Amino acid sequence: MAASKKPRLRDAALRRLLSVVCVTLCGVLLLICLSGSNSTSTTIEITEDLNIDGDGSSAYQLDLKVRVRDNLPKQNELSRRLDNLNRLPPKNSDLYPNLGKDRIVIVLYVHNRPQYLRVVVDSLSRVEGINETLLIVSHDGYFEDMNKIIDRIRFCQVKQIYAPYSPHLFSNSFPGVSPRDCKDKDDAREKHCEGNPDQYGNHRSPKIVSLKHHWWWMMNTVWDGLRETREHSGHILFIEEDHFIFPNAYRNLQILESLKPKKCPDCYAANLAPSNVNSRGEESASLIAERMGNVGYAFNRTVWRKINSKAREFCFFDDYNWDITMWATVYPSFGRPVYTLRGPRTSAVHFGKCGLHQGQEAKKACIDSGTMNIRVDDPDKASNIESDWEVKVHENQSGYKAGFKGWGGWGDDRDRHLCLSFATMYHSTGTTAPL
Repeated sequence: MAASKKPRLRDAALRRLLSVVCVTLCGVLLLICLSGSNSTSTTIEITEDLNIDGDGSSAYQLDLKVRVRDNLPKQNELSRRLDNLNRLPPKNSDLYPNLGKDRIVIVLYVHNRPQYLRVVVDSLSRVEGINETLLIVSHDGYFEDMNKIIDRIRFCQVKQIYAPYSPHLFSNSFPGVSPRDCKDKDDAREKHCEGNPDQYGNHRSPKIVSLKHHWWWMMNTVWDGLRETREHSGHILFIEEDHFIFPNAYRNLQILESLKPKKCPDCYAANLAPSNVNSRGEESASLIAERMGNVGYAFNRTVWRKINSKAREFCFFDDYNWDITMWATVYPSFGRPVYTLRGPRTSAVHFGKCGLHQGQEAKKACIDSGTMNIRVDDPDKASNIESDWEVKVHENQSGYKAGFKGWGGWGDDRDRHLCLSFATMYHSTGTTAPL
């Protein structure tokens, strides 16, 4: 009797084992199917061989191999999708297949103010020579209304890039809002929360720190990451979504770039507008050398290398504003005054009442329809800078400078180290492959 039970026990054990194996295999197959369907529905399809010239003569080869990003936050699905979009070629290359050899690339830095962006894009469409260059639009986050405005551009080659580590993309983790983040003036030990306060005792606000993160990511990506610009030897012009650009801006900037080595060899940059944003210029028959402004500024790779070498100064200064950080700590570290060259009449105007950090969706958002009447006179429609003009130097101007301790908002070690990671992500010693 005992001998006859053993085969039955063995058979039962074998059946149980087979059942477990079958269930496991079914589970694995189900996961594979779900994974495949998810990747199909959520991944942006990118063709690996896209024609950039429009005539089939050459192809835009995409290299999507990215090294391990040890020093950067873990990406979510949206962040990865935007990273892939950054590798797409410029649009309108079929309409403008040949860019100017001496082109000054234009980079437009935007967040989410479509009412302003429409004004800027319309002003750019009237700029003489805009069809000779590439316009790069750098987005801090992903906003459909902003994309639609850029998608309608037909007056030049245009490429959109998206900051993949923007706090706006991360709803429950750094660099966005983390569940364990300290808020306002929380005591980290008492509240058992995460974060370092700034010099005024305030903890980070993701919407605020995004301004500085975006600018620094954009600079490193444009100069060292994008295949369209990483070997560009000329000047690159940087403007924002509330800068109205006059029709003569591009031609004037080309003249300033050519005159700068002779007229002002110590000038680091060229500007479209006075450093005093309320000024329209002196309208005198002379060039102006003055402190670097933040409206329509252009510089070359040599200057960028100097700025990038000061990454620690930039990333550890306790101020969420990129421009104040530059004025108060980076420029002073160069050891001599940082001058920029401009014409006596402005070619760009700062407009708008709402700051970048005043979001559109907040209950107390800044509201501005974007309607305005910026006068464009005849001298603003064609280049108005003469090569035989002398240079007038403005010294000891007022404004932020060395010794200013900053407005705060930038005290969290996580923000500082993310900032440092951006400075090396495209270098041979960094962790990210070029785009």
